[in-house]
Amino acid sequence: MRLIWLLPLIPAAGAAVNGLAGVRWFGRAAAGAVACLAMLSAFAVALTASIALIRLPPEARAYDVTLGPWLPPIPLATAHGIGSFAAEWAFRLDPLATVMILVVTGIGLLIHVYATAYMMDEPRGGYARFFCYLNLFCAFMLLLVLASNFLVMFIGWEGVGLCSYLLIGYWYEKGSAATAGRKAFITNRIGDWGFLLGVFGVFHVFGTVDFHAVAQAVSSLPVEQSHFGELSIICLLLFIGATGKSAQIPLFVWLPDAMEGPTPVSALIHAATMVTAGVYMVGRNAVLFQHAPLVLAIIAIVGTLTALMAATIGLVQNDIKRVLAYSTVSQLGYMFLAAGVGAFAASTFHLLTHAFFKALLFLGSGAVIHAMAGEQDMQRMGGLRRFLPVTFVTMMIGALAIAGIPPLAGFFSKDEILLQAFSKNRALWALGSVTALMTAFYMFRLVALTFYGVYRGPSWPRHVPPAVGGPATLSIATAHGVRHPVDPDAHGLAHVPQHDLSHGPAHPVPIGPAAHAHEWHGPHEAPSAMTWPLMALAVGAIVCGFISIPPALGGTNALERFLEPSFGGTPAAATVEHARQPRADAEPATADQASNGREWALMLLAVTLAGAGVAAAWRLYVTRPEIPVRLAARWPGLHSLLWHKYFVDEFYGATLVRSTFASARGLWTFDARVVDGAVNGSGWMTRTVSWFSGIFDRVVVDGLVNFVGWSADEGSLVVRRGQTGLLQNYLLLIVLGVCVFLTVYLFAR
Repeated sequence: MRLIWLLPLIPAAGAAVNGLAGVRWFGRAAAGAVACLAMLSAFAVALTASIALIRLPPEARAYDVTLGPWLPPIPLATAHGIGSFAAEWAFRLDPLATVMILVVTGIGLLIHVYATAYMMDEPRGGYARFFCYLNLFCAFMLLLVLASNFLVMFIGWEGVGLCSYLLIGYWYEKGSAATAGRKAFITNRIGDWGFLLGVFGVFHVFGTVDFHAVAQAVSSLPVEQSHFGELSIICLLLFIGATGKSAQIPLFVWLPDAMEGPTPVSALIHAATMVTAGVYMVGRNAVLFQHAPLVLAIIAIVGTLTALMAATIGLVQNDIKRVLAYSTVSQLGYMFLAAGVGAFAASTFHLLTHAFFKALLFLGSGAVIHAMAGEQDMQRMGGLRRFLPVTFVTMMIGALAIAGIPPLAGFFSKDEILLQAFSKNRALWALGSVTALMTAFYMFRLVALTFYGVYRGPSWPRHVPPAVGGPATLSIATAHGVRHPVDPDAHGLAHVPQHDLSHGPAHPVPIGPAAHAHEWHGPHEAPSAMTWPLMALAVGAIVCGFISIPPALGGTNALERFLEPSFGGTPAAATVEHARQPRADAEPATADQASNGREWALMLLAVTLAGAGVAAAWRLYVTRPEIPVRLAARWPGLHSLLWHKYFVDEFYGATLVRSTFASARGLWTFDARVVDGAVNGSGWMTRTVSWFSGIFDRVVVDGLVNFVGWSADEGSLVVRRGQTGLLQNYLLLIVLGVCVFLTVYLFAR
């Protein structure tokens, strides 16, 4: 555990090696090996540290490592006087961080291995650049989850935002990818503004930004039950930051567009890193949020509405990755629903199970896209289970898991969330149950359109059978010698020679390895470097739910008990225990039976709803595929509303974006005409005044001076005439002067 500081450092070192040397000198195999070795080493350190922590007694499961000071003490005002604002490079490993580092490094490793084959079409330099970004992404996420104070977390928080921008816009010459990267960056900056204000508020109230110190300080404060005080304001600001990172209303719009990036990026963002940061941050500050129940209510409502809204949008989308993107938004809403009702352990449990089955589904979709030479429209697929047996089986497991079908992982975590919601707010539980029904429907709609029915994709030379289990090759030539009728940029094939950063001659193959020069021979199974991670994730999606079996099924909620120290003894845990303890006036067996009976009833209802969603999707898209067409024609307004995603992007474009650009143009006009006009007018005025000043100086000032000189010169001629130098003349003048004086004097009397 003393070496947990190495966890973010190891993938950061891998990023540095690929970023500084790999883009110039490494081949694809070397760049991929460096990135995967870095993640494997980080996973080994995480696993070792986690085992060491688990062996400790529950009350001692927290370990702090301080590398040294970061910010020296700065005197700043707080609510209680002048405080000392300081921060250290410090890390903390506790049960919550343990779960997160295993998710980030374990699933991140599988995604890295998968990407070595999926990104093989990229030029050598671009391949190393991709893995540099991927390693850096994991490094910042590990820094975020291990941070022991808000400021170190903020470095990781901003780092994952930067890496998401780099990875979403990795194919930067593709306009939609570059736009999506900017959209993600700007949207997250809005949320980060709230998060940073919340951090300032934490220091102002508590005089520290250390998580443990804040939890201890807030424990002594009263709960803000009926008023919106300073704790509620802080929690609301922090939640604004969470809505940006975890794509909740109103800042969810960036996540579906993030599908413009490569599929491994989508899997990493949606399963193991960025979108879980907001959920993790709320859980990390569980004690603080428990003292702001009004904000918890807001979190629960926002999470439920987000889950419901995203699920309805996912019902009609045809892009396979966008369906999964809206599924992620919906499942994140489930996590915030759990956090909002105080079930922080259930929220983290669903985060864990979701990481497995969502990574599986995204990587499976990447295998489908790979098989279809970049095609992402499910309307142009169908019947692929014959060509992609491994991908079909693993994606079916992932779909069953996210639908909540027992005994897969999603069943246990989703059941725990719905149970907690039922005990706190029946309306939220009802909306969550409806969302579960729609989740099962749209996920098996995806499975049906992709793997069942007749093949609806482009044709290939029928004398050549489709490749099954072949190498990671991709050709976009058809039997007629034309390009595959899809956007080649979807698989990273745009302007490949320009992407190569080797500063040498571009590879002679225009869009991939040498095998790409051949014709496309139909859908084919992915190579082993892609299928093995799928199988590993499928195993995880099957078994990871068993780590926290509820008491109604004979378990002990082991994960909840393991996580409880990180949440400071959450009210949710107390509520569950209270619900399962006998009342004073009841027999113990009766109370337990009532609690277990309620949980069994809720589980049965949830499974029934999931089964109904699966059955409906099967009927509408396998046995009676004409029905969805008739339904869309019958309710065109509703279909258009869902197809255009409630016109949220259009609304933002017409209001916020347009007003921002209008404000920018107005400011530019003000700057050009008023500010620059004032400066230019001042210059013109100065030149004009100086011209008049020059004339005044030459005519008036110099003229007056010259006139005085001329007067003195001319007057001297008269004066000189009286200066004869003869004494008798001077005496005569004196006598005349005396006579004049006497005359005047006498007459004056």
